Amino acid sequence: MTKAVPMTEIWRGDILESVHSGHAVVCNAEGDIVEAWGDPDAVVLPRSSSKMIQALPLVESGAADAAGLTDKHLALSCASHNASKIHNDMVTAWLSAQGFSDDDLICGPQEPRDIGIRDELIRCNDPVCRVHNNCSGKHTGFLTLTKHLGAERNYTDIDHPVQKAVLAAHEDLTHETSPGYGIDGCSAPNHASTLKGMARAMAFFAAAREGQGTRETAAARLRDAMAKHPEYVAGEGRACTNLMRAMGHKVAIKTGAEAYFIAILPEQKLGVALKIIDGGTRASENAIAAILAKLGVLDPAHPETAKYLDAPIRNWDGLQTGIMRASPALR
Repeated sequence: MTKAVPMTEIWRGDILESVHSGHAVVCNAEGDIVEAWGDPDAVVLPRSSSKMIQALPLVESGAADAAGLTDKHLALSCASHNASKIHNDMVTAWLSAQGFSDDDLICGPQEPRDIGIRDELIRCNDPVCRVHNNCSGKHTGFLTLTKHLGAERNYTDIDHPVQKAVLAAHEDLTHETSPGYGIDGCSAPNHASTLKGMARAMAFFAAAREGQGTRETAAARLRDAMAKHPEYVAGEGRACTNLMRAMGHKVAIKTGAEAYFIAILPEQKLGVALKIIDGGTRASENAIAAILAKLGVLDPAHPETAKYLDAPIRNWDGLQTGIMRASPALR
């Protein structure tokens, strides 16, 4: 097995203080590895980086069109959102239109990442709801598909038709039999794959074109919805949103818990999967920015890029004390 390679360096002055190591793979539309760092065969849970795969049955089944979902709904179905007003309002309206409510979501209540919304809940003595969960868009998509299939509402059960469809899509796109699954923070199953398997899946999304079959059409719609509406995929101040805007809405990217990251490059027909082994999100954001710059889709000089690539580290007084930068392996 190939060891993880250094990907992100934390410098304090002239002293190398910390190093984050990881694995990353770039695959083309044929499923071949174009470039790799570390071990392409490392088996990892992709966590929220797999949400576009989990949303695929919603679209290819016809459930999304039957429910009248827009591109913004599709982007939200792939989201790990901030629970800002735009997210909460859309999830609430979507649930209502389908005859559901907050209580039907299985994702559990979560304090909003949006500080303004959180503080408003505190001031008004309002409860934190399931709608505020960063995965509520994905779960509303699951409910929408559940209704379309006429299935029971226990949609997170591994043997539920929704989750069977998710697993079938996952294994088809990764070209692998998943070795197992874990239960995500939102209570839904999350299927493991190798890094190269996930990169293959993302390359499928990258190469997919509408009108080339049901699955390709669904994949292209989800990919384009993410890139077109990055504020619904994450939210203001988040790396996914900032970097997709910096790339001119031409590339879709998605973070996952424990420092996973994917990228979908339609013009190059490439897919990227990345995992930092210590789970450090700052490093996954830095490393994906470095890979995107290396692949020519992210301008290193763009102001948003500077927040993640060669990013200054400042203390509480605003003094720059160091820098976070990609390791030589990614440059």
